[in-house]
Amino acid sequence: MEEKKKTVLRDYEALRDFALQLRRDTVRMIKNAGHGHIGGALGLADFMAVLYRGGMTSDPSRIDDPHRDRLVLSNGHTCAVWYAALARKGFLPLESLSSFRRIGSPLQGHPARKMLPGIVETSTGPLGQGLSVANGIAMSMKLRGSRGRVFCVLGDGELQEGQVWEAAMTSAHYHLDNLLVFINYNKLQIDGAVDAVMKIDPLVERFMAFGWHAVEIDGNDIPSIVKALEICGKKSGLPSVIIGRTKMGKGVPFMEDKAEWHGNCPSDIQTAEALTALGSSEKFQDFPLPEAWKAGETA
Repeated sequence: MEEKKKTVLRDYEALRDFALQLRRDTVRMIKNAGHGHIGGALGLADFMAVLYRGGMTSDPSRIDDPHRDRLVLSNGHTCAVWYAALARKGFLPLESLSSFRRIGSPLQGHPARKMLPGIVETSTGPLGQGLSVANGIAMSMKLRGSRGRVFCVLGDGELQEGQVWEAAMTSAHYHLDNLLVFINYNKLQIDGAVDAVMKIDPLVERFMAFGWHAVEIDGNDIPSIVKALEICGKKSGLPSVIIGRTKMGKGVPFMEDKAEWHGNCPSDIQTAEALTALGSSEKFQDFPLPEAWKAGETA
């Protein structure tokens, strides 16, 4: 990593503040929309904070840069936190977050390339397909001599689909060392516990058997995420996967580790409780909301 990037990524408090704001944005976006997938998005906030504060090369003024990094959000339903990171980075107007999941809004409930060309690499929603697309982008970038990397976020439930493992074989076969996968490993999916639906462990050993460099970390611990990104960036010839043990609903006690918050929208009282639990940062301001709901916001 460049020296400037290293300095930014060592400021753990700033990264935690950013993750906190992404969580506030996520709660407020989903409440304003009246629906959305809140649990997994809250758990993903720390990784998104690290990526968009220096972990990946991305500049909103240089979207056409052939050497920029790309992100494929395979579990597209967690997109609220991604949109928040994009807005906070300057790729989107901050006020656009209030249009999340509205008809005609570019911020659809699952990322749509047509709505955000140059930002969304591929439309996602059907689970299990993101890694295949990320492989194609990574192969193309290698052939074109791009120095950029491809980051692909997968939900743990997606790993129950055979296409993911076919794609994993492809990544290793073609030595896609410009590819890094982050697994949002909260062990819960819409039907309940992942293990009860279809066991996927042991993940580190499985990915290594497929020819990957694999590490498992606390996916809600900022220093661990930074260290894992640094290590994975040095593995020549191998695709890398970070298995991030995250908490569904991270930061909101009544949501944490509860599968029912995979896709629920909090009530007014629950929203106020969630925002109070999260707290706020003096370094950020909440995005503006329509007056209809803003008047009822109490935290």
